[in-house]
Amino acid sequence: MKATVYRIGAAAVAAGMVLSGSVASAAPASRPGPLARVTGSAEVRLTYWPDSDVRAFTFDATAAPYSRPFPGAPDGLPTDAVGTVRISHLVADAGITVRMVARVDCLATGPGVATLTAVVTEADEPAQEQVGKRLGFSVSDTGRRGTDRVGFSWSVVNADQNEAGEWGEGRIGTCMGPGPFAPVTRGDYTVRHQDLTPVPTRR
Repeated sequence: MKATVYRIGAAAVAAGMVLSGSVASAAPASRPGPLARVTGSAEVRLTYWPDSDVRAFTFDATAAPYSRPFPGAPDGLPTDAVGTVRISHLVADAGITVRMVARVDCLATGPGVATLTAVVTEADEPAQEQVGKRLGFSVSDTGRRGTDRVGFSWSVVNADQNEAGEWGEGRIGTCMGPGPFAPVTRGDYTVRHQDLTPVPTRR
């Protein structure tokens, strides 16, 4: 990710160099056609962990290219995005439903598929430790209701080792998410694909 950030930043600067060597402010990137988007709400089942718990995900995410500047990428990234993810988990044994809300910060799509990340801003008491964490998601939109799939970065798919060789939960960077492994049991998702917007030119 670090290398990618600096390549993008360098490319933006190089594209705008003028004969005098000065660099002016970036011109807005062109945005042909509608922006990439993921919408919809559905419940999923975990085939590797069959139980009566119900997990539901609602996505409302839209691309916002080059809208989040940060060191190394002064214009932001083509995968910048806005929107929300709402998560609901019915814990059958405890008879409670735990809910979280997360703010979308990254979205990348292909035909019928999307990967996105979002930072948790609100969570019910049992999940308070999740506030401030970035979570990763993927969505597969097959075009046939009831056959979509979702992936999410917690549970059993995000283990990592530190320098001492100790295992624990791995950190999630922007737009990092697993494949869509969980089948939808009720509901539907829509992925609107759009190729990434070119790096803004400088003049």
